[in-house]
Amino acid sequence: MDVRVVGAGPAGLMAAEVLSVGGAKVTIVDHHRSPARKFLLAGRGGLNLTNAEPMDRFLTRYGESRSLLEAALREYPPVSVVEWCEKLGMPTFTGSSGRIFPKCMKASPVLRAWLRRLEEQGVQLESASAWNGFEGVPTILAMGGASWPELGSDAAWVPLFEKAGVKVNPFLPANGRQLVPWTEHFSSRHAGQPLKNVTVTVTGHTSRGELIISRDGLEGGAIYALSGLLRQASQITIDLKPDLSIEEINTRFSWPRGKESRSNYLRKRFGLTPAAISLMYEAKAESPKSVVLSTTGPADIRRAISSAGGVAWDEIDENFRLKKFRHVFVVGEMLDWDAPTGGYLLQACFSTAVKAARAMLDYSSTPTRNSTA
Repeated sequence: MDVRVVGAGPAGLMAAEVLSVGGAKVTIVDHHRSPARKFLLAGRGGLNLTNAEPMDRFLTRYGESRSLLEAALREYPPVSVVEWCEKLGMPTFTGSSGRIFPKCMKASPVLRAWLRRLEEQGVQLESASAWNGFEGVPTILAMGGASWPELGSDAAWVPLFEKAGVKVNPFLPANGRQLVPWTEHFSSRHAGQPLKNVTVTVTGHTSRGELIISRDGLEGGAIYALSGLLRQASQITIDLKPDLSIEEINTRFSWPRGKESRSNYLRKRFGLTPAAISLMYEAKAESPKSVVLSTTGPADIRRAISSAGGVAWDEIDENFRLKKFRHVFVVGEMLDWDAPTGGYLLQACFSTAVKAARAMLDYSSTPTRNSTA
């Protein structure tokens, strides 16, 4: 069976591997000259492959898309990603947060080993080749979403889908910077500084982690985990000391300040950093437990880590096959789902690719089905 995979990112490469192991003759087509450029970017700070938390908790990270992704995530769970990486000759380790990384902490050696294995399995890679539409060749599409377009995910495929009558929900930024109208005084002094071990609350939902102050907003894991809610919110509340109760905060505030400046008082009584103290001033907050900020929405999707939106779920079946083009499967960030950073993004890309590739192999090996493709 000759099969085409369009897109040489992690979802496309994983689909190609499963197909080639299953006996298919696979050609990967990609419009860039080098594969997996966004994968390489993601690995610059440590390649977070997946997460070791219990599956029931893991699945909640996909929010409203859980029911649509669960079968694929259970079929190819985090332990399978670890086994895959180990077989590439890349040992892994689990960090204190549950995040799983290759010990090399980089994407480039993982990608080199992966491409070498695909080549040994006979997979062909056609670079600088664009996808031109729904031809009759069995195809898995893995062309990504709409973040970091210069690295490949430029959503150039959307008009072709819409022309063919396949619904694509608008792309929205996810896991990106949230814009905050800082004063120049604050942003010029604290851009790039972290706020560690804080909680962020949006419309009753809370996330804990680190924030990074940027020139025009906030980013970091505690913000990324609330991306979906932040797209519809205009206010966030930050707790700079989540391990201290309100009673303990009030007790410490009752201690006399004397001639100390308020900044020194906050630093000594609560262990706050200069950036955290300045943030309280910026927000006119009386307590480190409740720093309320107005937000003006997410930053440009072109610099978001990932994107929400994509091919609508009612356009595909349980194996991610298009209902209108039965020889075509869609995987990875082309589909309309969202998840925070922490290993959940790559895991869903891998899992959807594996499920689609296995379904394609089963579909093509059944004569009665194959004749109707």
